[in-house]
Amino acid sequence: MQRVVLITGATSGFGEATAEMFAKAGDKVIITGRRNERLLEFMTKHKECDIYPLCFDVTSKEAVFAAISSLPKEYKNIDILVNNAGLALGLEKANDVNLNDWETMIDTNIKGVLYVTKAVLPIMIERKTGYIFNLGSIAGNWPYEGGNVYGATKAFVKQFSFNLRTDLKGTHVRVTNIEPGFAKTEFSEVRFKGDKEKANNVYNGMQPLVGEDIANLIFTLSALPKHINVNSIEVMPTAQSWAGFFVERE
Repeated sequence: MQRVVLITGATSGFGEATAEMFAKAGDKVIITGRRNERLLEFMTKHKECDIYPLCFDVTSKEAVFAAISSLPKEYKNIDILVNNAGLALGLEKANDVNLNDWETMIDTNIKGVLYVTKAVLPIMIERKTGYIFNLGSIAGNWPYEGGNVYGATKAFVKQFSFNLRTDLKGTHVRVTNIEPGFAKTEFSEVRFKGDKEKANNVYNGMQPLVGEDIANLIFTLSALPKHINVNSIEVMPTAQSWAGFFVERE
């Protein structure tokens, strides 16, 4: 059965790979992002697929609700929502960080997820079906130096996912929080504000996850029988593990 899938941040990384996977499977895919040229490039690349572009910024409440309400009838009944849009900015310690970076991460990673979810939920609840995937991070589970607010935003996404699932009992709407570890996308390039050398150094000497890995995970979970809900799933490359506890010695 052809599903309607809405993916935020579909212009790169996890979002683009996920959109491509659902589109090639024959689903109707609504791709969203701030960069309209990237949305158009995606459509050109996949002319044979059923794709509808929506250009908006998830940090704008008005833009989010206007975009969702503008969907044509054939794309209105959203079956799957992938809240993928998000970012990290900088790795400075809390006392050195640019406050604007904190605010941007909060606006995108928290408010963006809230706005899009709130806009789509009535559609799913009315139809008593739906699946929401939120892109969290291992940073929401485990602290690291410089992860301060980024990690806190992803911890919010995790707890919001759990609370959302509790609120949605009886609606048949499922919610899963996806928590990736090291993944080579544009993530580090954005974090280091365009410094490609610094971004590439993050992955030197190891095999990270890639966008297709997370896309495959989401696609696989979406195909599970409707009586199964995976609440959260933490996934890291085999090369990554926990560093242990830091002990300050005099």
